[in-house]
Amino acid sequence: MSDHFSNTSVKHADPYKEANLDSQVSLEQKIQDLSNFMQHCKFGMMTTRDAKSGNLVSRCMALAAQETGGIDLLFHTNTESGKTDDLATDEHINISFLDSFGEWASVSGKASVVTDRSLVKQHYRPHLKAWMGDLGDGVHDGSENDPRIGIIRVKMTTSHYAISAKNIISRVAEVAQGTITGKPAQTNKLREISEEEVNKWRLAH
Repeated sequence: MSDHFSNTSVKHADPYKEANLDSQVSLEQKIQDLSNFMQHCKFGMMTTRDAKSGNLVSRCMALAAQETGGIDLLFHTNTESGKTDDLATDEHINISFLDSFGEWASVSGKASVVTDRSLVKQHYRPHLKAWMGDLGDGVHDGSENDPRIGIIRVKMTTSHYAISAKNIISRVAEVAQGTITGKPAQTNKLREISEEEVNKWRLAH
């Protein structure tokens, strides 16, 4: 039995992707645009596999910093939270970003929970107290020395993203035209960063 789903014999059955795929761009430009977009969004959905049920679960997380020329992502975490249990059983992770214009990014990778105090202090922000809470024992107080505060480091494996190719007026016009004619709307730059490209980037950074 074939594991490939298709309800058409037409070779180009995904015309939207074909019309918007932006493959004639340098790796440096792809990484730079992706990095800038993630910084702009700031908040992303972190998807892990639940350690008990095996279900995929997502949580909103704030990007704390980027490493390796922008491809690896750091997020603050309470090491006592469920997501650290998830990552202890399955390191695979996805981070997705979306803005109000429909631009988006998906980063697949492998994650680790880092408790190195120098790294935590380097990226600590006072507002973390609001999320950690003060347990009143003089230790777990939400400060940079709170042992509950750790870093989730996401090392990118691959990425897919779409950024606007045109302004909002042109995009609306493209969609309207496509609705009438059936022609795929050319509204985005769809880009893919392969595992091979990620490895090449790491060697240079």
